[in-house]
Amino acid sequence: MMRAFLTCAVGALTIGASALAAGAQTPTEINFGVIPTEASVNQKKSWEPFLQAMAKATGFKVNGVYATDYAGVIEGMRFNKVQIAWYGNKSGMEAVDRAGGEVFARIVARDGNDGYYSHIIVHKDSPFAKVEDILKCDKSLDFGIGDPNSTSGFLVPTAYIFAARNIDPKTCFKTVRNANHQANAMAVANKQVAVATNNSENLQRVEVTAPDARKQIKIIWTSPLIPLDPIVWRKDLDPAVKTKLYAFLMSYGRIGSADEIAAAKAILADLVWSTFQPSSNNQLIPIRVLEANKTLMRVQGDEKLSADEKSSQVAAIRAEIAKLEEMQKKAETDEFHRRAAAFLEADKAGRQDDLKKMIAEFAAGTATTH
Repeated sequence: MMRAFLTCAVGALTIGASALAAGAQTPTEINFGVIPTEASVNQKKSWEPFLQAMAKATGFKVNGVYATDYAGVIEGMRFNKVQIAWYGNKSGMEAVDRAGGEVFARIVARDGNDGYYSHIIVHKDSPFAKVEDILKCDKSLDFGIGDPNSTSGFLVPTAYIFAARNIDPKTCFKTVRNANHQANAMAVANKQVAVATNNSENLQRVEVTAPDARKQIKIIWTSPLIPLDPIVWRKDLDPAVKTKLYAFLMSYGRIGSADEIAAAKAILADLVWSTFQPSSNNQLIPIRVLEANKTLMRVQGDEKLSADEKSSQVAAIRAEIAKLEEMQKKAETDEFHRRAAAFLEADKAGRQDDLKKMIAEFAAGTATTH
């Protein structure tokens, strides 16, 4: 039933998409990038059923690309070795800015939440009870931080904890190592590092994949809510491909028979997700503000700058933050926001006929932009 819906939805867009493709042959194979939040062997177990469902519904051969670091997925998109990918907000921002990417969807947590949290974690037997306890900066502690392109593993703790106190982790701790979320969790559980970054989503996965290790982990700091992750594709992706991918993602777990919906939701639950929601590059504005504030704090604490240099740089950064905040206000009342809200309302009410129409309209919009 879902395949039939996708065929109808995409078929209605064939003429417009073909015109935009200017006669180019539509690809039959796409590469889907997956950021390495844990070991690739574990990710493949969760991701391959989803990618297989995508291939079956769209008719494309879908290959999972499991890079060893976030930069690998970003660079893969930059050089068109990856056409669509799951990113965190920080890496998604890099993909948009440097790799010709465009946000078009976002994930939703399995419990229905549309945000998640960055954490600082220690072993359950650690004497540390709050984040201030690890900031003595006597270079006695081994610290596990996330990939430099990770939102929750790097950007958020750097901005809220270290930049806010004008602390450089490299001069604060005995060692600082970059690793994925799973590796940092296991390092804390096994007392290989004294403290590490992680996030609420990964700790949920650790509860399933390594429950004994999860029992050894204690959270001593929790960030403000972080927007959930974007799904990004290349802006220049063939319009016919975009319509099929968009229709699949927004239909998955929503449209079809009861058995199809249940099967899709089970696969998404294994990814710690629920059904996808429409999104855009505006999702990244709060992350851009966070990056700018991190830079502002660094400049304000830079004793090497002269008073004039510091004043000039601070003024420029504050002007950029004001511009971003104005963009955020506009985004909260624009037409896309209104349509996305209507989509979520129809979804909550289970109005499948309305959802099918809205999905087709959103998909048509993706074929006529850029």
